Amino acid sequence: MVKNAFISVLPQEEKEENPGSVEFQVFSFTNKIGKLTLHLELHKKDFLSRRGLRIILGKRQRLLAYLAKKNRVRYKKLISQLGIREQKTR
Repeated sequence: MVKNAFISVLPQEEKEENPGSVEFQVFSFTNKIGKLTLHLELHKKDFLSRRGLRIILGKRQRLLAYLAKKNRVRYKKLISQLGIREQKTR
């Protein structure tokens, strides 16, 4: 049910054109991160879920770095839609 809510956020032409886009993957990872964060607030000693959260955070970070390198306009639009912070550059 929640997954469908994130699908509806994407514009209709973008869904039909490229369902495996970086934007969609980042949306789904952000959804999973939100669920795991809520779970970890209740279960503070669940270290396996904490490890899974770190893995998903790393995947999302790599996808955002790729998008920032390839298309800065799409990256800015995506982080503003999701309300996440811009990544730090080294």
